[in-house]
Amino acid sequence: MLTVQGLKKTYRKHAVEVKVLQGIELEVRDGEFLAVVGASGSGKSTLLHLMGTLDQPDEGAVLLDGTRIDDLPPRSRDVLRNRTFGFIFQFYHLLPELSALENVLVPGMIGNSALSWFGARRELRKRAAELLDRFGLGHRLKHRPRELSGGEMQRTAIARALICNPRILLADEPTGNLDAETGGEIVKILRDLNRRDGLTVVMVTHNMELAAGCDRIVKLISGRLEKPPLAA
Repeated sequence: MLTVQGLKKTYRKHAVEVKVLQGIELEVRDGEFLAVVGASGSGKSTLLHLMGTLDQPDEGAVLLDGTRIDDLPPRSRDVLRNRTFGFIFQFYHLLPELSALENVLVPGMIGNSALSWFGARRELRKRAAELLDRFGLGHRLKHRPRELSGGEMQRTAIARALICNPRILLADEPTGNLDAETGGEIVKILRDLNRRDGLTVVMVTHNMELAAGCDRIVKLISGRLEKPPLAA
């Protein structure tokens, strides 16, 4: 479904070069829950950003269903990020002046012209409310982020990531800003989305305990994927 071929990425600041990814090869299967684990600075988030076309590699390619996507024109990558990929981040990135319901609706507003939004807004508002209700926030639709707990903000962010019916959910340390119990609840939501809805999920985490329930775990060490042990 999603294939990474020979990805390399180096960041440069002044005269210093930091090689973050050094030739990553990876395939994400349709409908699987994949965990990418590794220590801080190992390149996990960079890999996720490249997979979702938030950034572009220095070398290598990212393919979706066999078609290269990392070198598409900016507008085409914008559409992919709006309709094909859903993103969840550690720090939620909710707009403070909007209610929970309005935050969830943002990708739907971005993905529609003014005219098409007028026709789609009722159905999108219904879907947004249903998603929030599914995640236990049916009573929080009009609350702004400052009135929500960390777990409630992250559940709102998950609903926002799902509003446009993405095929792939990319979660970058989705529990990193939460306590252990609340983080566990977020991972249960992701597992349910994967198993019940068939959503493909790629989760970056440094927490091996949370990763243990995923279908597959790959480990990044200093920008390289750890090779699995040889079969006996």
